[in-house]
Amino acid sequence: MNNQEIETVLTILQNEKKKWQDETLNTLEKTPFRVLIGGILSHRTKDTITKKVMERMFRVVQKPEDFLAIPEERLAELIYPVGFYRRKAQILRQLAQVLLSEYQGKVPNQLEALLNLPGVGRKTANLVLALAFQKPAICVDVHVHRIVNRWGYVYTKTPEETERALREKLPVVHWIPLNHLLVVFGQNVCLPRRPRCSVCPVEKMCPKIGVPFSK
Repeated sequence: MNNQEIETVLTILQNEKKKWQDETLNTLEKTPFRVLIGGILSHRTKDTITKKVMERMFRVVQKPEDFLAIPEERLAELIYPVGFYRRKAQILRQLAQVLLSEYQGKVPNQLEALLNLPGVGRKTANLVLALAFQKPAICVDVHVHRIVNRWGYVYTKTPEETERALREKLPVVHWIPLNHLLVVFGQNVCLPRRPRCSVCPVEKMCPKIGVPFSK
């Protein structure tokens, strides 16, 4: 799939997106702190669970100071059942401490600074830059990695390799919206196993690389 084809595919998906159920974190409030927390909580956790947990948690704690004031065990209860919830409770308190001591309680808007925060990897850092600060960044999660490789737009083995390949090839105008678009597409149509090719609006343009079977 070349850049002319990717333009067509992304336009089609954007027009079709309103027909699909959106369980992504993009539907939540997009302040830098909340996007950052959501990125950490969503690791190894489905978006539907993460959304419910965030809604419950942010009724009790809203800012970094609150995460230090609340007992760690209580914070762990609030974020259950996200994956590794006890460890993430520790990380959230460490994160709050760093934000308060080094950034006056604000979330930094530079990639390297974000990557130095506790519990923050490239996916979360890019999510914060793109979603909260509207900076050109490509957030590559399992859906983005899987789909662009199925399309043959890139040929990579890890999300990190996919991010680098997309930065070199994908027009910048698509960097920020790509994650939300492909996550919704990946949750509703281009599923990890048994993708729903029979109802896919871009099926005729997809080479189905690595797809053993579909429905």
